[in-house]
Amino acid sequence: MDLCAISDRGQVRAINQDVCRTWQDESGAMTVIVVCDGMGGARAGNVASTMAADLFMAHVCQEVTPDMNAADVMRSIREAIAFANTEIYRRSATDSDCAGMGTTLVAAVITISATVIVNIGDSRAYHATGARMVQITKDHSVVEDMIDRGDITRDEAYLHPNRNLITRALGTSAAVEPDFFFISLIKGDTLLLCTDGLSSVVDEERIFNEIRNGGDITEIAQKLILLSIAAGAPDNVTVALCRK
Repeated sequence: MDLCAISDRGQVRAINQDVCRTWQDESGAMTVIVVCDGMGGARAGNVASTMAADLFMAHVCQEVTPDMNAADVMRSIREAIAFANTEIYRRSATDSDCAGMGTTLVAAVITISATVIVNIGDSRAYHATGARMVQITKDHSVVEDMIDRGDITRDEAYLHPNRNLITRALGTSAAVEPDFFFISLIKGDTLLLCTDGLSSVVDEERIFNEIRNGGDITEIAQKLILLSIAAGAPDNVTVALCRK
């Protein structure tokens, strides 16, 4: 697996509240990626996203092994998210500087026999093959709910004033329910995890074109960051790429 992750604070925000962690075992048989986008004020947002990424990564890397099947991987991921949620929620309740903080989370755990994707919020995962790119996750957001009801179109969602409001986050309540997805990766496939700093300002066709054009995944990640910056980068932007 080739792996690369880049994060940038963008053109507007004073600090970067996005956090990304990646890990591979020595044999390359297991890969873990987690991307979080914090919210709740400058310090609090960064605290939430850092806690989520670090706690998730520590638990998964300790509990998941390369030979685990999808069901066992999912169970370990669920435990990791529950633990991270409890710790962030407790910190929010006991530290006035962190009151109301929370974070999105999107992660991928790839073992020999399973690729498990999980998300909470509007950070996304995409699966790109040679022919197309598919959004794996579904946003937990106000505009996504409006699209489901037929109130607005997908194109209208890009410009909607409530496009940044999410309906589910890690750490904002005593319990949270993540969504799980299972995919198959074959040689040459690319997995993209990103915050809305990319997906809300760069359309999927342009993203896919950069991935499809090939080349080193570090160069692709850098180009995706630059596309966001060229579009104004009103938010922090994080890109993690994994190519089989």
